[in-house]
Amino acid sequence: MSSSGKKAVISKTEYIRRRARLMAELAPDSLAIVSSAGEQLRSRDTFFPFRQDSDFLYLSGFEEPEALLVLVPGRTQGETLLFCRECDAEKEMWDGPRLGPEQAVQRLGLSDAFPIGDLDDILPGLLEGRERIYFPMGRYAHLDRRIRSYLQNITEAPGSKGAPEMVDLDYQLRELRLIKSAQELRLMAQAAEISATAHRRAMARCQPGLYEYQLEATLLHSFVDAGARETAYPTIVGSGRNALVMHYCSNQAKMSDGDLVLVDAGCEYRGYVADITRTYPVNGRFNGAQKALYEIVLSAQLAAIERVQAGNHWDEPHIASVEVITQGLVDLGLLQGDLVSLIEAGAYQRFYMHRVGHWLGMDVHDVGDYRVHGAWRQLEPGMVMTIEPGIYVPLNDKSVATEFRGIGIRIEDDVALTGEGVEVLSAAAPKSVEEIEYAMRHGRDLLTR
Repeated sequence: MSSSGKKAVISKTEYIRRRARLMAELAPDSLAIVSSAGEQLRSRDTFFPFRQDSDFLYLSGFEEPEALLVLVPGRTQGETLLFCRECDAEKEMWDGPRLGPEQAVQRLGLSDAFPIGDLDDILPGLLEGRERIYFPMGRYAHLDRRIRSYLQNITEAPGSKGAPEMVDLDYQLRELRLIKSAQELRLMAQAAEISATAHRRAMARCQPGLYEYQLEATLLHSFVDAGARETAYPTIVGSGRNALVMHYCSNQAKMSDGDLVLVDAGCEYRGYVADITRTYPVNGRFNGAQKALYEIVLSAQLAAIERVQAGNHWDEPHIASVEVITQGLVDLGLLQGDLVSLIEAGAYQRFYMHRVGHWLGMDVHDVGDYRVHGAWRQLEPGMVMTIEPGIYVPLNDKSVATEFRGIGIRIEDDVALTGEGVEVLSAAAPKSVEEIEYAMRHGRDLLTR
């Protein structure tokens, strides 16, 4: 599913279809409310770059703050109403253009749209008489307070039949977002390809004496240059012992000859994210201990990817990775004992303490249950996940040979399960020992593009 050629987008028709599917899941005589994200203060009068709430973006495609989406089930596909900021020439001169209610109806495929300032006049009337109100409870305190105030007034009105039932909307949205459409998969392929190119450029630049943040700068430049102006999460560039810290992101150390560097980085592209990790030698050559551990992690990852099949349950890729890593640690003498007994005792967790992956989509740890009715969920076409086994040998673990101590390795790819089988969206990032060493020796031309 290459991202080459025409750039992928989510069509207006797909947004309309998403809203219709959600409303079909809601109870009769109900109403669903979804809020945009708010602007976040960074310091005094400056704000962080605005990032829309994923659920709101999934249903609307609208990327402005101060907005509310109201879904009214019933009558064919139901009605979709948007409350948003009005156009304001003076404010737009400072902060950029606004779509406004009038244009929003046609552009977004809505039933109607209103100024956000009219919310208090319109929404209470929509709530009145409903049996059930769906909204993401607890996510936005100001929305919780506002809805509860409306409902209290309705309840206290003469002749009231009481307040409607309040239901969290998260479950329905999690289930819808878990299965990706063809348009979503194309966007995720683009995010992964942009991110894989950035990883190749980082490999080409890497050398002893550089600082971790200089590799980070290479990644960020590559993301932005390709039109992906946001990272999916804080970039991790951990060299030497820093690779042992799962969420290390200070990226301040000077990289040393003989060390490995673990680079966990992915971009966000048009609302969809990539999540890729590669580990490689700072000087471009794996030594014996590094290569031995790396090959175990790579074998574990390939075994896990093989278990990403429709009908298999969520835990099967993890089980495969545990089996390979445990056996590899036994072969190298880092663990002693019978394979089955070691796995049952969780002995591998000294060196492999996280699970093999997570859902991926609009969020880096995307929505979707891993268990259904207490059992591991079965994998289905349209699901996208990371596969990311690792081995992390503590620096002070005197039970293992000296040459292995302080080594941290993780290999992570973005894996889509489609109707045709498995596709590794991030396959363009070099992964084998030979590919990595070649990319580090001969990849300099990438830095000039």
